[in-house]
Amino acid sequence: MTTVAILPVSDANGERLYRAIALGARSANAGDKQSTGKTAGEALDALTAQLEGSESGTLLLIQSFRPDWFFSSGEQQRLSELMSLWRTARDEGQVLPPEQQAELDRLVEAELKAATARTAALVQQLSQ
Repeated sequence: MTTVAILPVSDANGERLYRAIALGARSANAGDKQSTGKTAGEALDALTAQLEGSESGTLLLIQSFRPDWFFSSGEQQRLSELMSLWRTARDEGQVLPPEQQAELDRLVEAELKAATARTAALVQQLSQ
């Protein structure tokens, strides 16, 4: 079964997009299949076009944005703070200081990994 996680992300301009990520035990490259769209449906449609026939049994998950053991409330709060600083800097034609940009990049990556781990845990629960 292929699992699809959809989560909101921000593009380089701070605009909200949705990223759809395919996760599947049968396909070694399933995690490599990703798409983005202005809506969750648009991201899902773009991802669905990439899936093979054998990946048609799909479980769809949409991130709820509540803290959990994969991404804590402290991490969510700091990510929100850094995104606010990033948007302010962008609007003023500036960039974040390198240490803040590196922290923001790490948190965005951690959030994506948390979504992937959350989905994998759910798939494992469903297969028991």
